[in-house]
Amino acid sequence: MSTVDQAASAVSAPNSGFGTKGYRSFVLGSLLLVYVFNFIDRSIINILTEPIKASFGVEDWQMGLLGGPAFAILYTMLGIPIARFAERFHRVWIIAVAVFVWSLMTALCGVATSFLVLFLFRVGVSVGEAGCTPPAQSLIADYFVPKSRATAVSIYALGVPLGGMFAAVFAGFIVGNLDGPSLAALFEAWGWNWMLGLLDWQAVEGWRVAFILVGIPGIILAFVVKLTIQEPPRGYTDPPSAQKLEKASMKDVFKILSGKPTFWHIVAGATVASFVGYGVAQFTTSFLVRTHGLSLETAAILFGVIIGLMAALGVFLSGYLADQMAARHPRALCWMPALGMGASVPLYALGYLAPTVWLALPPLMAAATLHYFYLGPMYAIVGGVVDSRMRATSVAVTLFIVNLLGYGLGPPLIGILSTFLKSVFLSGNDLGMTLETCKVVADLTADAAATCASANSEGLRWSIIAFCSLYAWAAVHYLLAGRTLMRDMMPKEL
Repeated sequence: MSTVDQAASAVSAPNSGFGTKGYRSFVLGSLLLVYVFNFIDRSIINILTEPIKASFGVEDWQMGLLGGPAFAILYTMLGIPIARFAERFHRVWIIAVAVFVWSLMTALCGVATSFLVLFLFRVGVSVGEAGCTPPAQSLIADYFVPKSRATAVSIYALGVPLGGMFAAVFAGFIVGNLDGPSLAALFEAWGWNWMLGLLDWQAVEGWRVAFILVGIPGIILAFVVKLTIQEPPRGYTDPPSAQKLEKASMKDVFKILSGKPTFWHIVAGATVASFVGYGVAQFTTSFLVRTHGLSLETAAILFGVIIGLMAALGVFLSGYLADQMAARHPRALCWMPALGMGASVPLYALGYLAPTVWLALPPLMAAATLHYFYLGPMYAIVGGVVDSRMRATSVAVTLFIVNLLGYGLGPPLIGILSTFLKSVFLSGNDLGMTLETCKVVADLTADAAATCASANSEGLRWSIIAFCSLYAWAAVHYLLAGRTLMRDMMPKEL
């Protein structure tokens, strides 16, 4: 607690941030690693959609529930209370405990005995992950001065595409390349015989192995975070007038935010982008498997490495370029994301309509780079319209809305739309095929199986294209935010 209150004694806002340049880089790298694990653990379910679906005998709409509401509801509900806690107490402790909880819950997903149990463990993952970003964004604001903060938060935001990339590569390798070994076999091969007596690992195989092996390193990371990251004085990079302000109540926060139209347009645009992004990410690997006939391993690698790296490039460039252009074009934080998301719409349509995967990849890679231009500026703006007393809460309010509506509704609604369109495509066939008859694959003739596969593929393809067109809506909100950006940002943030 002593470091939290040291800001009151600060004489002036420093020019270089808290700690040495090397230590600030270490802290930012550590927080990036935390966020990478955050997104590995939440998005690995997307890569494993097909084997989990087959294991429990469920449809796309049920997998959408697993990928969306199972995670989003408590994640959003707990975000604001945890952020309020982070405004007053030790933020590093909060992050360390959060990493431990979500990593443990991820590992437990690997021993789920039913779809319902897996759903409940996913809820547990969301409880832990709710304690990550609000305190992390507050820490970054105290470690980095405003002129370099957009770059810093964009580097932190790289956790989104990088986490998705690593989840894709790892899950694809486990399920596709290891041919479903039990975890017991892996422990024996690695010489970890002491693990064999702790649980019956023979039943833990295939997709279950992926959950456990990504969960265990996160538990270790939780201890590393607590032991190596120092809690900075709260408001360290703020001017003296801001450092001397009293604690802000929730009423104070909403009073400030209610008069900031920039904030609400940014939140609206990010919500739409999240709705599309989480929904499409849930089923992109499945699309590559169903439409282009790729193995799960190949589909995961293409989605994770190629598209994921391009998305990471877009996240970094958005913050870096905004910092570089801030002096001459201060509204770049708004118009760059708007241009990026608007241009991504036709590129996504071209990619998902392409007849081969190799024709699909170039437009999909370009679209991923451009649409992710919104992420870094989003964090920079929602933290920049308030002072240091309110940053964690401002970020938490943003994540509450973005994830409740975007993450909570995106995956299930695209799953529902995919299932509906699948039934529409089936209704026009001459074989009398329906959703129910398509479930019993072993009893189908070759023509019937081909009809079901085609409907399954086309239903998902057009669902994804419909969702991607909504990026244009998100772009409009970022353009509108630019009209009031200069007025609404705190003076020290410009």
